[in-house]
Amino acid sequence: MGISLVRIDYAPYGQNPPHTHPRATEILVLVEGTLYVGFVSSNQDNNRLFAKVLNPGDVFVFPIGMIHFQVNIGKTPAVAFAGLGSQNAGVITIADTVFGSMPPISPEILAQAFQLDVNVVKDLEAKFKN
Repeated sequence: MGISLVRIDYAPYGQNPPHTHPRATEILVLVEGTLYVGFVSSNQDNNRLFAKVLNPGDVFVFPIGMIHFQVNIGKTPAVAFAGLGSQNAGVITIADTVFGSMPPISPEILAQAFQLDVNVVKDLEAKFKN
C-alpha cells in the first residue's frame, strides 16, 4: 500500500538510537510523555542538527535518508506513532552497522574515520558483535 505505521514505546530515559530509513520519510506523533528528537542534515548543509522537545500532540518529520533519533527525556514512559512513506522503509542503525558489520571493518580504518584510539574501536566492535 506504500505506507507503514509503527507504535514506539520508550522506557524512561530510553531511546531509539541514531538510524536512517533509506526509502522513506517518517512522521512521528507523540501521544504520551516527553521526547527529545532530531535529525542531522547532509554534509553539504554542514551537518546541521534540527532538534526539538516534543510534548503530547506534537508532530515531527524526519526527511528520507537523514540520520535521526528519539530520546525519552522524562521519568515516565513515552508513546509515539510513526508513519513512514513506504511499505519497505528499511532501517540502518548507525552504531550497529558501523561497529557490528560482518566481517568487521578494520579497526584502523574506523579509528582514523572517527578519530578514536584503535583499542576504543576494538572495544566498540566487541560490544556490537552479532
